[in-house]
Amino acid sequence: MKIKLDENITTQVAPVLSNLGHDVHTVSSEGLVGRPDEDVWLAAQAEHRFLITQDFGFADIRRFSPGTHWGIMLLRLRVTNQAAIAERLSDAFLREDTSIWSRCLVILTETKIRVIQEA
Repeated sequence: MKIKLDENITTQVAPVLSNLGHDVHTVSSEGLVGRPDEDVWLAAQAEHRFLITQDFGFADIRRFSPGTHWGIMLLRLRVTNQAAIAERLSDAFLREDTSIWSRCLVILTETKIRVIQEA
């Protein structure tokens, strides 16, 4: 899977996901830190990348309707330190069939993964 990690996702996750066979880019490494969400979104879409973020603005399915983009994962974790984020993402990508996440909104919590597909 081609993935873009938003600036609010620790860069420690990039090598973990890369080691699982994913092609990972980060907002940080691309000089997009501090840029508007629209810039990050356009970069992810231009590169056909699945965006992983904690930014709740990307959960608006009226604006980011499933099936109209390359996919979004929204992390909704109570503990948001770097270690917790890296551990939860690593576990999800190891255990789940990520191929079904393409073009969907995926909401990841400590205990659940909700996949919202196009209507």
